[in-house]
Amino acid sequence: MGQDFFPKKLEREDQDMSEFSRFMKANKMVKENEKHIVTESLRDENGKPLEWEFRHISSKENEEIREQCTIDVPVTGKPNVYRPRLKSAEYIRKMIAASIEYPDLYDAQLQDSYGVMTPEDLLLEMVDDPGEYNMLAEYVQKFQGFQSSFQEKVDEAKN
Repeated sequence: MGQDFFPKKLEREDQDMSEFSRFMKANKMVKENEKHIVTESLRDENGKPLEWEFRHISSKENEEIREQCTIDVPVTGKPNVYRPRLKSAEYIRKMIAASIEYPDLYDAQLQDSYGVMTPEDLLLEMVDDPGEYNMLAEYVQKFQGFQSSFQEKVDEAKN
């Protein structure tokens, strides 16, 4: 009875290990960068709008950005009690900046040309049309895997 148990267990372990190996990093698909036109105001020498290149950020990068944009706010009527609040506009701006591979928003010369000192401020200067910026925010959120944009969730919560 005991002898029958062990061979089956070993066979199952071999099968489980084979299935388990599918989860190894070597089997993980690489997410490709994408190019997207962000603004009509930046064009090449032929008048064609410039394409920007976007990269996927990791869950870890996203959590770090979220943490940077979260503040503790006091709960009214409860001394020494705080709740976390996400500064959503700052979070979206930082996520967009982290997603942009090209142009390099960290480039000092590019920042100097717009008179800014951070990638997020540069982004706002380069995409200074509010409609284009909102479309960019929606594009990046969907590109990063969010099924609905943050603004869509806010609108949904209001209704």
